[in-house]
Amino acid sequence: MKTCVIIGGGIGGLVTGALLAKEGYQVTVLEKNAIIGGGLQSFKRHGVSFPTGMHIFGGFENGGNLHQLYDYLGVLDKIKLRSTDDEAFDVVTVINDGDTYCFPKGKEAFVSYLSERFSTEAQHIRSYVDSLYRISEEEYLYYLREATEQDMVHSDDFLGSMEQLMEKCDIQDPKLKVLLGYLIPLVGGRPETTPAYIPALLTLHHINGHFQFVNGSQQLADALKEVIESAGGQVVANAEVTRIKVENHQVIEVVIKNGNTYKSDCYISDVHPDVLLRLVDDGAFPKAFKARIESIPETFSSFKVFVKFKEKAFPYINHTHFCLTDYDGSIFDHKINQKDWPRGLMYITPPVDGQGGFAQTMVILAEMNFEWVRPWENTHTGHRGEAYEKWKQAMTNQVLDYMEKIYPDFRSRIDFVFASSPLTIRDYYGNKEGSNYGFQKDSRNLLLSQMSVATKVKNLYLTGQNVNIHGLCGVSLTAIETVEALVGRNAIVHKINKFCPNCS
Repeated sequence: MKTCVIIGGGIGGLVTGALLAKEGYQVTVLEKNAIIGGGLQSFKRHGVSFPTGMHIFGGFENGGNLHQLYDYLGVLDKIKLRSTDDEAFDVVTVINDGDTYCFPKGKEAFVSYLSERFSTEAQHIRSYVDSLYRISEEEYLYYLREATEQDMVHSDDFLGSMEQLMEKCDIQDPKLKVLLGYLIPLVGGRPETTPAYIPALLTLHHINGHFQFVNGSQQLADALKEVIESAGGQVVANAEVTRIKVENHQVIEVVIKNGNTYKSDCYISDVHPDVLLRLVDDGAFPKAFKARIESIPETFSSFKVFVKFKEKAFPYINHTHFCLTDYDGSIFDHKINQKDWPRGLMYITPPVDGQGGFAQTMVILAEMNFEWVRPWENTHTGHRGEAYEKWKQAMTNQVLDYMEKIYPDFRSRIDFVFASSPLTIRDYYGNKEGSNYGFQKDSRNLLLSQMSVATKVKNLYLTGQNVNIHGLCGVSLTAIETVEALVGRNAIVHKINKFCPNCS
């Protein structure tokens, strides 16, 4: 039996480990935190569970890529999901104009809705959405299609920016441009620089129907752990890797904080490449590679507000709600003054069993510049000082003020509220400057942020959000790519399609 040690127990590490376990590997996953799952983790405050992230995701519809993958892994029946509303999978509200847009599921319904709201742009909207679907066909893993040499070549539309694609489709209305780009913050992107294939895949996931976890996302992490352990592997929490020993361009063992060591045939990193470089011995990677990693810009960080409502005080909302102050694109402006922040945000009400028509909790997310927390960058959770707590409370109040523009009596419905800052994200995930989505992808220099799953260290591989695409879908599909680097090209995709021959 071959062995593998995976550094990091986030979704990327756990899916990679579960796939390897099914291939007969004895897998050991080492997670630095007390609870596995990374962004999947849920936590409790005052006896109420909260998700750490904004878990809205597609691909779980019958025949969807994640539906097939997680069915193949044997965990689909162990997780509880709820589909968002057919008539409004996402809602966008523009505060200053009082406009609200409710996007319906399905390609034709989506095109028809926007064409009715922007009748002079109907032909252009059709062209743009058709382009998104055409671009998605170039990402073979998205459709769990076995790769060919032809799949390695991409069109100009695929590689160009989202803004360039809109121009090609002759989208003219500035309001429409903003609406078509409303999902860009979910990948930490910018319309003028983000490669079109990223928002294309994300938009399709939403149009085709997306989902939320019922009772939190920890259930998926636990189910994947069970797959690994039932095959003879182990998932070890509180096992922070402090050193990766490399000799002759090969990892010989990893050392964790308590001094224990782990040896295996291969090693896979699910941590940020910047963190990986700090763990490996000097000389493991060329200086040019290190310089390149350090030069890649990160996606933005965020400020999150977690709300527990009074009983039956706030309706359950079965979709994501995006709010923009105006159509001016200022949500992408990282130079905004703190007193004018936020210029936009998004929120969800996570579903739980037995809630009826009322929400128990809400998670609110707003982009935030890490520079705002720079004064406390050398502190750690629980010990940041009075000035930080005062600043965080002020930011929380500004978010609540914004919510009261939508719901004038919002504060009166709250039982308790607390928040996390970019420092929390940095310390928990190990992401540079609290980056939400890892490396920034830039259509002007795609090669800069392109990462191969194989590294210059012979038996060390990469998985996770920095390799290819962000989010639950992107990370899950990257796990397939990582495992196929070990077991053979197309091997896993072939088995998934054979397991569910009528799905693809």
